[in-house]
Formats: sequence, structure tokens, C-alpha cells
Amino acid sequence: MARIAELLGDQPTLSFEFFPPADEVAAKQLAETLDELAALAPSFVSVTCGVGGDGHDRTRTIVTGICQDRPFPAMAHLTCVGHTRQGVAALLDDYAVAGVANILALAGDPPDGSAISGDFRYASELVEVVRDHPADFSIGVAAHPEVHPRSTDRASDRRFLVAKLNQADFAITQFFFDPADYVRLCDELADLGCLRPVIPGVMPVIWPKSIRRFAAMNGSTVPEELFARLEALSVPDRITAAAEAAAELSQSLLDASAPAIHLYTLNRPQASTLIANLLDL
Repeated sequence: MARIAELLGDQPTLSFEFFPPADEVAAKQLAETLDELAALAPSFVSVTCGVGGDGHDRTRTIVTGICQDRPFPAMAHLTCVGHTRQGVAALLDDYAVAGVANILALAGDPPDGSAISGDFRYASELVEVVRDHPADFSIGVAAHPEVHPRSTDRASDRRFLVAKLNQADFAITQFFFDPADYVRLCDELADLGCLRPVIPGVMPVIWPKSIRRFAAMNGSTVPEELFARLEALSVPDRITAAAEAAAELSQSLLDASAPAIHLYTLNRPQASTLIANLLDL
């Protein structure tokens, strides 16, 4: 299965993020979304795990199924929360046997905001374990254009990000809405000598209330004018308008030399399909 680091080249890539379904109805929705978005020939997809490290088994099932049944690779999210080194090693062994070649190594969020439990505290520690595995995974890490919400200041945030990213192959950003934040992030990394690819994550605002909550957790600034306009629309009109706004942001990022666009789908295909068609990706 293809390694994501090798897919990031001269032509921009398009990828999608999904989350593990909680029940049979949601599983059917995810399967239908995968079928529809597969027609867009994504370069890869990724699958999250739950808050507090919950759901790695479901993530593994979905990721291995995609890698075995689809023509594009799936990347598994792997978090520090609640994991032992032995448990991570066993999970990586399972992924290697199943042909999974890509891992997104994350600190993760404890379910109640308490301290992270387990053998790992920082994503960089997790990256080291994944890097040492004989399967030679392609490793991604997270980046926050507007600074990680737990960082004490911007300068130290960027130094820690560079140290983490230098061990990995690429980064995928948390969602944001101002392309200048992405450009500034890349410039700051370059000033520190880090030229690893940074893939911008783009979130179409289909469900403004939920995305406001996500933004508060992630430290992402909400553009109030956009959210107010979308909140006033019916759901069908909102999907179209949200896709148009996300496509405009994505095009600005591509014009700024972003190597790819990673779309947060929330397990629904409509907005992502519209965005891909508007971008001609």
C-alpha cells in the first residue's frame, strides 16, 4: 500500500477524514460515503479514534478494511492517551500484517480534560516508537496553524512542532479559516529549518453549532460573519454555501503552494464532493 510521504509531490493531493461509526446505522452511512467519495479517486483517507483513546479497535477494523478493499490507502490515527508501549507495539504489528503503511501520531485528548494517562505524554514519544518499528510506516503528525491550545507561547509551540515534525514525514493541520494562518505557520517552520510538507485540513461548516464546539477545543478562530450566514440557511442551502466557502479557502491554500487538501467529512459525502468538483481535484 502506498506511503503518503511518497504521494506528496508536484501535483496537489486530495484526501478525506472519517471517524469510526458508533452503531449499525452510522456504519451504513460511512460505507455509503466511502462509496461516493471513492469515485473522486482520493490520494488517501484517514480514520480517527475516539476521545480518550477510545475506539482504536474500531479504527483498526475500518482502516484495514479500506486498505484491503479500496484502491487508495487509509491512515490510522494513533493517540498517546491510555496506551502502553507494549500495546502500541502490538497494534503496529497488526497494522503491518494488514498492509497499513501510514500512521498519524497524536497526543490525543483525555475524556475529561485530565492528565494524559499511559506510557506516553507527547506525540513525539509516540512518533519515536512508530519510527522504530520494522514496518517503516509513513508517519504524520498534527500541526495547529493558530498554535496548539495547550502551548504557553507561539515561539515554543513552533520549536516543539519542528522537533516533532523532523522525526515524521509530514503534518496535517487542525482546521482553520484564514489562509494567512497557514502561510505564517509554514514560514515559521521554514525559518527554523523545517521544510517537511504541511497538509492543510479544511472543515466545511455544515453544522455550525458542532464546529463552534470543535473550534473552542482546538483553538481555532471562528469567522463570525461566515457562521452567521450559514446558520441562517436551510440544510441543503447550507451544504452548498459551506462547500463554496471551503473551496475558496482551499484554492487560496493551493495558490499559496499547499501540497494537498485534507477534507474533514464528518462521514457525509455531499460537501466534499462539491468541494472536489469546484477545485477540479
